[in-house]
Amino acid sequence: MDLTRFQQQLKGTSSKARPLPPVEKWNPDFCGDINMTITLDGRWFYEGSPIGRASLVQLFASVLKREGDDYFLVTPVEKVGITVEDTPFLITQWRQEPNEETGSTVFILTTQTGDEIRLAHPEQMALRIPPKAIQDTEATPIPYVCVRRNLWARLHQNVYYQLLEKAHEENTTDATRFVLTSADTQFVIGEVTV
Repeated sequence: MDLTRFQQQLKGTSSKARPLPPVEKWNPDFCGDINMTITLDGRWFYEGSPIGRASLVQLFASVLKREGDDYFLVTPVEKVGITVEDTPFLITQWRQEPNEETGSTVFILTTQTGDEIRLAHPEQMALRIPPKAIQDTEATPIPYVCVRRNLWARLHQNVYYQLLEKAHEENTTDATRFVLTSADTQFVIGEVTV
């Protein structure tokens, strides 16, 4: 697999002004795995070296596809496997905006690649046990957010703690939940068993 050729195949397929390429409609032949890894901290590596150009990472992220537990970069004519240590995306920033239609507040989360997610639907977030390398001693579930097309992001630790400050507590008989309200929808971002 020639990464330069792959990049040429993608030329013109994605930019901030155009929608993402329709990778879910592309089903080219599998061409093998390449030595590309998205690490736990959201950095992209090729042949053991970090990909330093943000525009190149954004381009590759735009053609990322997940099938089962496997990740691929796809073009209309090629499909190559890559390694993802946890999730391909990491939420590194957040902001609140007023929802003009309802008067409520909407949380907008931003990934390391510039993707923005407006939290508005319950299925956008799930509590999951993270990989062992970043688990606490009790393997506490943490929030993961769906970015698009079955591709998920984990909240960066700083973002997670900042959002916990915005959450309210709900106590049940067996747990305390930390709930974030966005677009009049409640998202459980943490839970402590009593």
